[in-house]
Amino acid sequence: MQSPLMSYPAHVRAILVLGLPLVGGHMAQMAIGLTDTIMVGWYGAEALATVTLANTLFFTLFLFGCGFAWAVMPMVASFAAEGDDQKVRRATRMGLWLSALFCVCMFPLLWWSEALLLRLGQTPVIAADAQTYLRVLAFGLLPALVTMTLKSYLAALEKTQVVFWVTVVAVPYNALANYALIFGNFGFPELGLQGAAIASLSTHVFSMLVVVAYILVLVPEHSLFQRLWKSDADMFAQVFRLGWPIGLTSLSETGLFAASAIMMGWLGTIPLAAHGIALQLASITFMLHLGLSNAATVRAGNAFGRRDGPHMARGGIVALGLSAVCAVSTIFVFVVFPEPLISVFLDPDDPARADIIAAGVILLFLAAIFQLVDGAQVVALGLLRGVQDAKVPMVLAALSYFGVGLPAAYILGFPFGLGGAGIWLGLAFGLSVAAVLLNHRFWFRMMPGLSRLAAPAASA
Repeated sequence: MQSPLMSYPAHVRAILVLGLPLVGGHMAQMAIGLTDTIMVGWYGAEALATVTLANTLFFTLFLFGCGFAWAVMPMVASFAAEGDDQKVRRATRMGLWLSALFCVCMFPLLWWSEALLLRLGQTPVIAADAQTYLRVLAFGLLPALVTMTLKSYLAALEKTQVVFWVTVVAVPYNALANYALIFGNFGFPELGLQGAAIASLSTHVFSMLVVVAYILVLVPEHSLFQRLWKSDADMFAQVFRLGWPIGLTSLSETGLFAASAIMMGWLGTIPLAAHGIALQLASITFMLHLGLSNAATVRAGNAFGRRDGPHMARGGIVALGLSAVCAVSTIFVFVVFPEPLISVFLDPDDPARADIIAAGVILLFLAAIFQLVDGAQVVALGLLRGVQDAKVPMVLAALSYFGVGLPAAYILGFPFGLGGAGIWLGLAFGLSVAAVLLNHRFWFRMMPGLSRLAAPAASA
């Protein structure tokens, strides 16, 4: 018989129980780049500009590759709701296959990144240093994507606590590795930017090994790693069909911010350094919304597998409401405490400190402006992925980010002469359009049909 409709407070508890560890998992990924940014910022303003650029390229490719990892999440959630353990295993394995193939394709781009960065208008010194950094970090793309795929598998099964504990261990591990290798502490040589890259690489590998060990010991029922080499053309195609539009959707948004970093680089080292700090802070808060979006994907995917439209609708409302609460809190912090937040990233004796703070305060205020719409658009994406709707959202996202946001950023930043502030206003405009279009897609195009779904008599 059909399961009783959950109350809104019950949905809040369910999404928080599922979503908070996922937020922690995303924070683990961000904490690696954040620690690099803070400690390299202490090393010097030019080094900070270099890492900002290099991490922008790396995380653009990483999030593009996460499309296959994130495709695993709604598929496994739906198969688990149907009680089909074999398809759970098959989907996860093919997600790992596709992640590995993606890394093989992207490795040359990271290895020879200097030529790309020079063509994008970066200075020869920053482009060369960024390539040195990325040639080490390129080897971290595979363990990072394997970790994300396995986290998606665990999240879909609502086994998310391990993600939090990996975070707890990985963040201080990365900080200590940075402290040792960037500055030459604990008997290690002073390696500067290369040390930061080695620390990040080792943290990605460490996180992957912990998650793999957890699954081997505590989630053995799917025999996930047995005969991992065995091909599965049908499931490979299913994961690919769902994953590539998810990846391109992520690429659209991250590409928008990557392009903004390139344009900030045209303005000089100080604006680019300020942009890097503001973007790191905005990215941290975005992880809250992304965790809620992932929870919405799992809950919607589970309801989709059970054919339970009313539960899906209530869960979607709650996910958007929680995202709005997070956004309001973030706006308050960004507007009231900008200078202390920015100062964390800078050496007190850096001669460029005052100029970077002055530029960063303006950018952080603008980052506060788009918190609500950024959360609304990523949660809508999560809900759409839960019902395995990816191609149309991909088009809507690309239109919003590249058709609206990027041209607006360029026009406001350069022809209108607003500089960095104009670039960030353009970002806010693109995210606002995405929020409207994606929510309209879910609530007014998809939900009317989905709300008529009812759980079959035998599925409770």
